[in-house]
Amino acid sequence: MITLEAIKAEHTKVAEMIAAFEKQAATTEYRVAGTTITLAFGERYAGLILGENGEPDYHVVLLPGEAEDITWEAAGAWAAERGGLLPSRREQSLLFANLKSEFQSAYYWSSEQHESNGGWAWYQYFNYGTQHGYGKSSKLRARAVRRLVLQ
Repeated sequence: MITLEAIKAEHTKVAEMIAAFEKQAATTEYRVAGTTITLAFGERYAGLILGENGEPDYHVVLLPGEAEDITWEAAGAWAAERGGLLPSRREQSLLFANLKSEFQSAYYWSSEQHESNGGWAWYQYFNYGTQHGYGKSSKLRARAVRRLVLQ
């Protein structure tokens, strides 16, 4: 038998389902302040890095030139001499996604040391995009980036 109470209970249940659906279907907006990025000769814009909460954090610019057969420590110094730094692992992923053609199919040092082995640092292989740790005294390639932090 159908009762008024049963109809009200079903109505409440349907209303909750509608509210849940509307919540999941809501859109998210990302706004990046209109920023003009001036690139020097040979620089390439790589893209935007998001912060921990998914908010825009900073832009990455790839600097011209590359070092070959260089240890991790020397690679960091080389990047600093050019007014930049070695890219982080996240930045290397962005570079692989957006500027892969700017790299040889080779191993490139990142700025990050390996978490469990102080004698190792992370690198990215720009042929397949994989990242692994390797001995800091090994000689790989290096590229430098600069960061434009959003205000």
